[in-house]
Amino acid sequence: MNENRNSVARWISLLHRHGHEYVGRQLKKYNINKGQYIFLNALYKKDGIRQEELSDYLKIDKGTTAKAIKKLEDDEYIIRIVDKKDKRAYNVYLTDKALKIKPTVRKAMMAWTDILFLGFSEEEKETALVLLERMGKNATTTNDAAH
Repeated sequence: MNENRNSVARWISLLHRHGHEYVGRQLKKYNINKGQYIFLNALYKKDGIRQEELSDYLKIDKGTTAKAIKKLEDDEYIIRIVDKKDKRAYNVYLTDKALKIKPTVRKAMMAWTDILFLGFSEEEKETALVLLERMGKNATTTNDAAH
């Protein structure tokens, strides 16, 4: 087999980059770039979580999270409130502005998924998702063990 074809990391990287570009283009008019919509999407699922938990949930370093949160805060998509139990931590909440665009964000993300699965049978889609989930768990387990 062709060596490039066997490179799982290459294909995942390609999908990741093109996915960010695609969704970023869909959300450009809202001033949301490719690195921010994933934070909104996570908050749509877990609004009000601590900023550190958001980093852990997304498996993104704290510095990158802080930059994205700052931009979303400046654009009035989120607010940060000091945690009542730990004054050093912030909880992150969606604003009405962010909630109003939730269908648009979700639609852009689903459209990318639909593009990826063009020509796939339902069985192939399910198999792909199962395999990717297993890869994700393997990666998480390996990286967690290394720390």
